[in-house]
Amino acid sequence: MNIILFIGIIVFVGFICGEIAGKLKLPKVTGYIIAGVLMDPDIWHFIPKDFMKHADIVTNIALAFITFSIGGSLFFPHLKRLGKGILYITVCEAQLAFLAIFVGFVAILPVFTHIPGATCVATFVPLALLIGSLGAPTDPSPLLAIKQQYHPEGEVSSTMLSVAAFDDVLGIINYSIAVVIAEALVLHKQFSVGTTVLQPFLIIAGSVLLGLVFGFLLNFITTLIKAEPIGVFIVVLFGLLTGCFGLSTVVGADELLSVMIMGIVVINYNEKSEKIFKLLEEYLNELIFVFFFTLSGMHLEFSVLFSAAFLVMFFIILRLAGKFSGVALGAFVAKSSTAVKKYTIGGLVPQGGIVIGLALLMRQTPAFEPISDIIISVIIGTTVINEIAGPITTKIALRKAGELRQE
Repeated sequence: MNIILFIGIIVFVGFICGEIAGKLKLPKVTGYIIAGVLMDPDIWHFIPKDFMKHADIVTNIALAFITFSIGGSLFFPHLKRLGKGILYITVCEAQLAFLAIFVGFVAILPVFTHIPGATCVATFVPLALLIGSLGAPTDPSPLLAIKQQYHPEGEVSSTMLSVAAFDDVLGIINYSIAVVIAEALVLHKQFSVGTTVLQPFLIIAGSVLLGLVFGFLLNFITTLIKAEPIGVFIVVLFGLLTGCFGLSTVVGADELLSVMIMGIVVINYNEKSEKIFKLLEEYLNELIFVFFFTLSGMHLEFSVLFSAAFLVMFFIILRLAGKFSGVALGAFVAKSSTAVKKYTIGGLVPQGGIVIGLALLMRQTPAFEPISDIIISVIIGTTVINEIAGPITTKIALRKAGELRQE
């Protein structure tokens, strides 16, 4: 199997489809995912299925960089300026989306899915819990594209961007807790205070500690680099990011939370943080996104997707219902303006990036093997739909809010 040839094909086809999506005023990530779907080993067979077994390492490295960048968006002075309103809206919309999907899927999974030997407690509740934990995050890239193109100005657009960045943090925390509880249910572990409360707390605490250690280590090393050549920064960043991700796996911490904390430490306590994140944006992000999203699309199981089509639509409806009610509740508590209450939801439709990464990590957990194909198919199916619809709903919402200065 010529792995290098297949990687070259994936990068080239993903890049071309991303450029086509950009010309159609869609996020490039949509094109990357479609490219992966078009190269699905089950359809064309020119890329062997065995290749996907060797792709996890590439997916995990790309995911480490993406999550590090998310952490880099959480700059403390900026958060302080935004005030409590953003916090209320983010917590309410993220957690109500999680709750709506979880409760809804517990009700419908026994009716619309057939899994051999399935039981409610050991199969359907864990599956609903895992899928529900992926409902919180919002993909901010369509919002950034619209901001660059139309230059919106106002409280609705700023609220959209802030909430889209911050609910990824809650999504990762939801995921960390959901995985522990779901694995205990699947493996029939006896529930105790340690399993339900202490273990998730220790995982989160350990992840934060690892992220802090690697983040401050990166800060220390960059202070020793005087000439500041780009190549040295790339080598140091790559080594410490993959080291943090890999060590988290070894000690049982949450890989994404550790790497995200590392990004938070760098953006807030590194004098060269602007150079580091600009390096990512200018030199690495395009390649990382092409790899990650194209490979993600190749994981789609069409046989499962067709049988799970109703689950895809149900997920989209429940997620929107949870986010809409959460925005309304959070804005009410924060006493936000009527425009924020009515139109912020339009920018929270996009879904991608981190949720696909979380779904792929679930697939690597042996306990979830019987249900992982359903999770992957539902998430990739909803991502494609939401990434296409997201820019449209965002633009409509900003237009109605009167914040599109040029069109």
